[in-house]
Amino acid sequence: MVPPLRVVPLGGLGEIGKNMLALEVGDDIVVIDAGVMFPGEGLGGVDLVIPDISYLLQRKEKVRGILITHGHEDHIGALPYLLPRLPVPVYAVGLAHGLIGVKLQEHHISPRLLQRVEPLRPIRLGRLKAEFFPVCHSIPDAMGIALETPSGLVLHTGDFKIDHTPVHGNPTDFSILASYARRGVFLLLSDSTYAETPGYTPSERVLNESLDHIIGEAPGRVMVATFASLISRVQQVLDAAAKHRRKVAVVGRSMVENVEMAVKMGYIKPAEGVLQPWSAIRPLPPHQVVLITTGTQGEPTSALVRIANREHREIEVIPGDTIVVSASPIPGNETLINRTIDNLCRQGARVLYHRNALVHVHGHAAQEELKLVLRLLRPRYFVPVHGEYRHLVAHAHLAISMGVAPDNTFVLEDGEVLELTPEGGRKGGRIPCSTLYVDGQRLWEEGSVVLRERHLLAREGVVVLVLPVARETGRLARPPEITSSGFLEPEEARAVLSRAATALQDALDSRPLSPVDQGLLSAKAKEVLEGFLYQETRRRPLVLPVVVTV
Repeated sequence: MVPPLRVVPLGGLGEIGKNMLALEVGDDIVVIDAGVMFPGEGLGGVDLVIPDISYLLQRKEKVRGILITHGHEDHIGALPYLLPRLPVPVYAVGLAHGLIGVKLQEHHISPRLLQRVEPLRPIRLGRLKAEFFPVCHSIPDAMGIALETPSGLVLHTGDFKIDHTPVHGNPTDFSILASYARRGVFLLLSDSTYAETPGYTPSERVLNESLDHIIGEAPGRVMVATFASLISRVQQVLDAAAKHRRKVAVVGRSMVENVEMAVKMGYIKPAEGVLQPWSAIRPLPPHQVVLITTGTQGEPTSALVRIANREHREIEVIPGDTIVVSASPIPGNETLINRTIDNLCRQGARVLYHRNALVHVHGHAAQEELKLVLRLLRPRYFVPVHGEYRHLVAHAHLAISMGVAPDNTFVLEDGEVLELTPEGGRKGGRIPCSTLYVDGQRLWEEGSVVLRERHLLAREGVVVLVLPVARETGRLARPPEITSSGFLEPEEARAVLSRAATALQDALDSRPLSPVDQGLLSAKAKEVLEGFLYQETRRRPLVLPVVVTV
């Protein structure tokens, strides 16, 4: 009997970012991508959000490798945090291989598991066989993945669009897709990010003229913010700067490292003398300077946000600067982005972004392109991937309109398992699939006490209770000391906390404890104080009791 093909989404379905999908046949598991999601506001100050790989760790001996479709952060960013726990081979093509190498080096992780592969050259992964095929996206060397399974051919498009005049690489090769169609496509997993958008996605090349005008006509410096992995956009800025006799500096650690790697690998080809260190072009007149930086999503530690907040050590806004935010907002980041733009405008900059200028073209297929791929491949089963739930539903409706049977079209979310056989498909229940949060060098699970306390601190504030206990008697040696932060206005706080101290002393004096019972004393004091404060204020601040023996 042919074992069922299990589709196990671990991230990226029902959300934008942290893309990760497992395909399982018998004793073989292949993972596609391992991305991050940038945290929005309300996540307690964490740095990144990554997939939970508990399912894979429990089946570590079955995982044959991780296949990377392309080098954007939402597809490779989780690797440094996952590989130490799941040491399996990582397969990537060209630029993605280079970007992952930079990332692993930054985290002091050996690149021994990183394997460079070539498009259309099959690799064996247990009973499965995979090959990468080129697609057009907003980054060079973007790939789809064809996976041969006992049930049939599985195609994963990766992020893609149909681009006849790409900035890097070749146009979309329909002959490759047609060759897969002739073999018969058992399952198609296809990018849904812009499934709600009618028509076609414009070519990346339309930005050449726009950037040329912006850089040529700007009276002062030009700063262009883009993703650190958007190598083709960096090349477009370099070309426009060279045409208008400007020098270009790259700022921001991740951007600097990625550009250096891309220049060495030949993906970026600056005109002679154009690309310079910031220290070399800093003395130049503003109209001769272009800066390329990170920060398009309002990331707090990015160079653009630090410039906007007047916190950058070397760069500040000069009135007359033109600042280009060359990206579309990732859902959830709009507030952070708007705040950054406002702060730049307050300092006298002219800010161009997706709402007031043609400064970005997204890299995802719109409806007519998605329909073209569906018509060409004619899959038996279809699962939309990469997108929020409404995007997945919109793509599923497109597939049904293009002839895929409704019973063979499945909209999944993270953790929902799909089982497919030649006879039929069904959802096979759910697996534990939460979220992990990267905070410095720590990983916090969803529901972590640390994150709960951070949320509580942000909402209700903190009250610190100091209990001075006499060593000999176990009683309070003097009234408790209570202070607060972020709880009440100072005048009100003094009155409420004074009454709280009196009530607390009355409650504790009635129950003297031995010195060995200080843990019980602390718990009792916390319970009494929390109850009193709620009765007085209808608020529940975080209460931190401290017992001091005197």
